Amino acid sequence: MSAELNKAKIDVSLYLVLDPDLCGGEAAMVETAKIAAQNGATVVQLRAPNWKKGLWLQCAQQLKAVLAPLNVPLIINDHVDIALAVDADGVHVGQSDIPVQVVRQLIGPNKIVGLSTNNLANVEQLLTPEIANCIDYIGVGPVYPTSTKKDALPVISSAEMAAMFASTGSLPAVAIGGIGSGKIAPLIAAGADGVAVVSAICGQADVALATRNLGAELQAARAQSNAN
Repeated sequence: MSAELNKAKIDVSLYLVLDPDLCGGEAAMVETAKIAAQNGATVVQLRAPNWKKGLWLQCAQQLKAVLAPLNVPLIINDHVDIALAVDADGVHVGQSDIPVQVVRQLIGPNKIVGLSTNNLANVEQLLTPEIANCIDYIGVGPVYPTSTKKDALPVISSAEMAAMFASTGSLPAVAIGGIGSGKIAPLIAAGADGVAVVSAICGQADVALATRNLGAELQAARAQSNAN
């Protein structure tokens, strides 16, 4: 499977990473995902590092039920078994998690696999054929300081971030970490294919409006980038 084929699998434009605490619990998180997907979120990832597997499974099933009719992919963070159990659209892993080659073997050729990167060396390594052929997109971050991930790595410098985006080849690259209103344009200008958000949607008083506003900001940033 080539990177060109992989690229067509997923639109990372507005990638929502769910946070159960910010959303106010499981039910509110599922509702947040549904509303966001209805208003422009292009991908939804379930990330709940403190949950037990039973709750993971229950919530993933509910998310799959609300997102599938909207044709918005559900990505499971780390847990390949949960992704398989609910027939999720894909899995996202970090550098220290299960290797992407193993993830691909487990979930098959038609699911989405994403991988986090934090420096240029990460990107250069994953673009070797044996790894690049296993992934469909990469996450680049944190690009800004963030409080939603307790074990977040240091913020990537602007220069290294631009170099990382320039080195991804045909693989879509989504920026992540501390992204909210007013912070999207520099990322698109630097070469990001999309942005991943957490608190900019999760826990917002008006999830629909927050999502639409982010989408509008993203569109404006792309128009400006294309004009330059």
